[in-house]
Amino acid sequence: MGVSGVDLDQLSVDAIRTLAIDAVDAANSGHPGAPLALAPAAYVLYGKVMNHNPADPHWPDRDRFVLSAGHASALLYSTLHLSGYDLPLDEVKNFRQLGSLTPGHPEVHHTAGVETTTGPLGAGISNAVGMAMAERWLRETYGSDVTDHFIFGICSDGDLMEGVSAEAASLAGHLGLGKLVFLYDDNRITIDGTTELAFSTEDVEARFRAYGWHTLAVEDGNDLAAIEAAVRAGMAETSRPTLIRLRTIIGYPAPNKQNTPGVHGTPLGADENRLTKEALGWDPDKSFYVPDEVYAHFRDQVLEAGAAAQNAWNAKFESWAAANAELAAQWSDGLAGRIRPGLREALPVFDPETTPKMSSRVAGGKVMQAVAKHIPTFIGGAADLAHSTMTFIDGDPGYTREHIGRDIYFGIREHGMGSAVNGIALHGGLIKPYGSTFFVFADYMRPSLRLSALMNIGVVWVFTHDSVAVGEDGPTHEPVEHLASLRAIPNLTVIRPGDANETAEAWRTALEDVEGPAVLVLSRQDLPTIDRSVYPAASGLAKGAYTLAAAANPAAVIVATGSEVSVALAARDQLAAKGVEVSVVSMPSWELFEKQSQAYRDEVLPAGVPKVSVEAGSSFGWARWVDRSVAIDTFGASGPGAKVLAQFGITPENVAANVEAAIAAR
Repeated sequence: MGVSGVDLDQLSVDAIRTLAIDAVDAANSGHPGAPLALAPAAYVLYGKVMNHNPADPHWPDRDRFVLSAGHASALLYSTLHLSGYDLPLDEVKNFRQLGSLTPGHPEVHHTAGVETTTGPLGAGISNAVGMAMAERWLRETYGSDVTDHFIFGICSDGDLMEGVSAEAASLAGHLGLGKLVFLYDDNRITIDGTTELAFSTEDVEARFRAYGWHTLAVEDGNDLAAIEAAVRAGMAETSRPTLIRLRTIIGYPAPNKQNTPGVHGTPLGADENRLTKEALGWDPDKSFYVPDEVYAHFRDQVLEAGAAAQNAWNAKFESWAAANAELAAQWSDGLAGRIRPGLREALPVFDPETTPKMSSRVAGGKVMQAVAKHIPTFIGGAADLAHSTMTFIDGDPGYTREHIGRDIYFGIREHGMGSAVNGIALHGGLIKPYGSTFFVFADYMRPSLRLSALMNIGVVWVFTHDSVAVGEDGPTHEPVEHLASLRAIPNLTVIRPGDANETAEAWRTALEDVEGPAVLVLSRQDLPTIDRSVYPAASGLAKGAYTLAAAANPAAVIVATGSEVSVALAARDQLAAKGVEVSVVSMPSWELFEKQSQAYRDEVLPAGVPKVSVEAGSSFGWARWVDRSVAIDTFGASGPGAKVLAQFGITPENVAANVEAAIAAR
């Protein structure tokens, strides 16, 4: 077989190593250093510790593994292939090639066995915190016969330097998430040199103990027995998450490149590849070689054990389901991504006679109470702003160390919240999660928002205080460019409803119609409740834009979103008094409108008719839809909200003047 003098465990470790370096060399791109060093840890987790079934990567009670150090993807792909996942050797050979199942960084929903998309450092370990939160919530809600598993992972120096990991780790310690066990690859090398350049004084173990974590250390990253003992000790500590500092030598055993920055992100090359294989006792003339004994060993240790573990779970689940019919129905609906029928009927309807004005954030809070009753797995929270964003469930005890509720107190940790909520969604389709803060603080969350869109996961992001109408808090708290920036993210559906009833429809649309993440952008200030006995139903929101006030032969069309819909209607009245007939279109979502037929889009925004948009934010992007924009292309100002809006021209008078100018320009 070309290999001698090693036992099956070591042979398996070295098979992971050689597959990884061959994949990187074949691509002439990638990161060989961490896969070489971490192969023993990956083997211990996949081959000896984790409950997983490669034949069914979506088994609900499987242990999860998160490679937060996503640059080490060749390690994960080699291990998944050997473990028996649907990842053929040819795909390992096609590492980093267009259309392969082995992209440069792991991508969820793309490669069997990959639980989250990693690469942006710190995001993976923070996702894992959310997964551990979901595991605990499901275990305490449905029972340990249904959910009782661990979240494992590997993180790097880079992960722990990024601030998002600190936010999430602090939350995990606060909540005592004992099913979370991470190995920290302490190789003391970064791209620019050693960690002495920028990470020399920090005691990582002490920091994590201060967060409330259980910490352990393994000083030899090649010691399989010590690694396994530490992992099992971490699993035994169920009241705290565990971080295991694993001292490794990056690039081991490459004789000339190990323990150097160069081995982090540069292929070994033919000569060093050969020397590395010789150091392992491997045949240097063979590439992508796996001894038959290794495949057999993984089959015995992983495939057969995984199938047995899942069969045992299936038997427990069947007994549980027979005794808990209602919970079992919830479970089945959730895993299938189904929302029980009747959500629309469950939502509140806002009558302009009894509710002449209401902010969309308050309306959103009332809608959430109905959603919570209708969807028992609807959970989430805010970044210490629940009573400002109105994102809480009445009477809920909250998710704490002592008990689980549906209201999560994330603290002032927007970025950590975003990554954790992504992790809750990634854990499985059962839970419907949301996260919330002020719209201006979406800046803190942009990496998490982008990843939720990239991963196409069903998260609802709720942002309130959506414009310069915030007023007295001034420009630091007044979002201006934020709508444009979020609309620029592919696969992210942004919805800015114009009144209370549109807000109810926005929630329904986000939960039932949108595949992937949705953003609800809500007002702080009160908005007039549009009289739906006079104007069309708010259900038009689901199409992204609809004609709210029609004219037989409009001289122009005013297009508005959110709080500016009422401004547009008032401008229409002023123009009508002058004998100028215009239509008003409510356009809460560009993305939903884009999905409609061309005929519908032409009906709502007819060609040849001047169109003017009004939105209390940046004009960037509006030229796609309209000829002229009433917008705000500077930062805001501090003062009463109504006066700030007036200063920036978000008034019926200014909108009417711009419409007249657009008509005259034709």
